[in-house]
Amino acid sequence: MLLTMCVFTACDSDNDVDLFSNWTEKSDFAGEARTGAVSFTINGKAYVGTGSDGENRLTDFWQYNAEGDTWTRLADFPGAARSGAVGFAANGKGYIGTGYDGTQNLKDFWEYDPATDTWTQLADFPGTARYGAVALALEDKGYIGAGFDGAYLKDFWQYDPATGAWAAKAELSGARRVNGYAFVMNGKGYIGGGRNNGILEADIMEYSPATDSWKNFRNLTTIARDGDIDEDFPSPRAYASAFVLNNKAYIVGGSLTATPSNSAALSDVWEFDPATDTWNLVDSFNQAANRESGVSFVIGNFGYVGLGRSGAVRKDDLWQFDISRSDD
Repeated sequence: MLLTMCVFTACDSDNDVDLFSNWTEKSDFAGEARTGAVSFTINGKAYVGTGSDGENRLTDFWQYNAEGDTWTRLADFPGAARSGAVGFAANGKGYIGTGYDGTQNLKDFWEYDPATDTWTQLADFPGTARYGAVALALEDKGYIGAGFDGAYLKDFWQYDPATGAWAAKAELSGARRVNGYAFVMNGKGYIGGGRNNGILEADIMEYSPATDSWKNFRNLTTIARDGDIDEDFPSPRAYASAFVLNNKAYIVGGSLTATPSNSAALSDVWEFDPATDTWNLVDSFNQAANRESGVSFVIGNFGYVGLGRSGAVRKDDLWQFDISRSDD
């Protein structure tokens, strides 16, 4: 079904965008609908857990097998039930840490071994206890940064699974933030979005582990002020999902609300190309992309987005994104 929409920045009546749905609905998540969960992938399978169902924080933990489109419950996460935590996979194992348990911010750190379906508590994350941080993995090492500990943060920490050691790295070159997005491409990490003191952040930056340094791309606010009217670019947002396919990043949904609320989620999908520092509006399909604070991951040649919320409604659906459909 073709959709013609004009609800995004830099779109006018003379430059409507024809959109073809790239999404296929997959098997619903087998646990409770939730927001603020974590996800990571190991050996072609996705792992999803923790989060909040709107009344309680959760500890259940699940594996998604894309080949069978099935969910399997695994050993529960043994730490405090939480939402707003971070998760990443490195060196064949998964890691979960930080978050909020409904009373206090957290800084504990846990390792999951998929071979034995077991959890091990490791030394605490050395930064302050926080929620809404970002995490990524580069060269078999994990990184955690930013978030909120009572103040907005921009610190950045590296974890080495081989030694169990943490090391402070160069702080983000952009603003402090909570609930930003992060992704990895071609050996470099990228962080953008989120909010800081009631302001939605419009920057996106690239981290090089080889030099422990950051590079800033064009600020979305600058593009809006100085860019060509025909240039596509997204609105700044928090709580967005992100994944990478074919050397392009895809930013899905999120919220335009600068402070936490039950406002309606965004439903747009944007492609970002770091090689050219350009954005392209790819697709918008309400049921699939319409969410904030969901989970996202990549298996094979497909991206996946699920869970999260739209307004006060928590979601348990899962959708597969196929970028090749844009060429049909």
